[in-house]
Amino acid sequence: MQPVAKDKLPDVGTTIFSVMSALATQSNAINLSQGFPDFEPPERLREALTERVNSGHNQYPPMHGVEALRTAIAQRFVMRYGTTLDPQTEITVTSGATEAIFCAITALCHPGDEVILFDPAYDCYAPAVRLAGAKPIHLPLTGHAFRIDFDQLEQALGKKTRLLILNSPHNPTATTISKAELDRLATVLASQDCFVLSDEVYDAMVFDGQRHTSVVAHPQLRERSVAVFSFGKTFHATGWKIGYAVAPPALTEQLRRIHQYNTFATAGPLQWAIADFMNAEPEFETTLADFYAAKRDHFAAAMHGSRFRLPVSTGTYFQLAEYSTISDQPDTQFARWLTTEIGVAAIPVSVFCQRPLEGRWVRFCFAKQDDTLSEAAGRLSAI
Repeated sequence: MQPVAKDKLPDVGTTIFSVMSALATQSNAINLSQGFPDFEPPERLREALTERVNSGHNQYPPMHGVEALRTAIAQRFVMRYGTTLDPQTEITVTSGATEAIFCAITALCHPGDEVILFDPAYDCYAPAVRLAGAKPIHLPLTGHAFRIDFDQLEQALGKKTRLLILNSPHNPTATTISKAELDRLATVLASQDCFVLSDEVYDAMVFDGQRHTSVVAHPQLRERSVAVFSFGKTFHATGWKIGYAVAPPALTEQLRRIHQYNTFATAGPLQWAIADFMNAEPEFETTLADFYAAKRDHFAAAMHGSRFRLPVSTGTYFQLAEYSTISDQPDTQFARWLTTEIGVAAIPVSVFCQRPLEGRWVRFCFAKQDDTLSEAAGRLSAI
């Protein structure tokens, strides 16, 4: 008898990022869909990797991360947030932020639990929740500003609510959560037996003089939260897939139990190289906000006069664009048309939502060379 595999995620296909990048390649289109730079990581970081590979750092590193890197991460949090972390018990290096998110959800959620997601929600959240046997509860971010509706949140919270997933700076809307909103969230959750998973992978990319507000630096939320970060985003090295999770010791212990039987450990030479670079150039990430704000402004200026409506991106390296004056096509069809006919690939925002959003939206990535952004904007403005 031939066994038949029962699909655990029967309604989940290939991620939209792979689909649109493949279509961009097939169509010879400018790829502003998937969120990766078209420029290289810092030279000193690449040199550090070569040195570490050639100096005997090619065997298993510690399961929870190279000590030098965990120490550098702890120093980062003192510098950025004035927050002290224990590198031994509160920091875990993972194979990308996605692994950290999966491990946190798997560790904290059990069959029958409910997990609150705010739509548009990054596409890895709900499948991980479902694989843990829990139920995603989708709440829409409201209006064109994409804010949390706290009245709606309070109504959704219940005895089954085990986890709430935050994302700021937010992908795909490019919005950021405020200190006042975190304070209100802490008040709402004060009487709840509910953890927080905070996806903060773009924390170094907050624009216009604003500062990122992290749950790690929030006294009421920190003890119930796992926060996730990404070196791939910060150091222009998305292919390295190095992330990390910050959590209080009890939650870290649970997360590591999953991590050790998932990837066990993360590429050692990459960890050593990142630690070396952080120690040599601790100021590098402080330049990212101005660096990406300039790219945001360059793209927005080049799109001025187009038929797209661009709200201001306040964080990440993404730009939303509303296109209802151009087409009444659903965004999945419109994004395909942009790629095949106009020669610019974008991500349709509806794939991150359980219910339709107000308006018609696509997402562009501006982590590209200025010439690339100018050429893409020229094609889009000609519509």
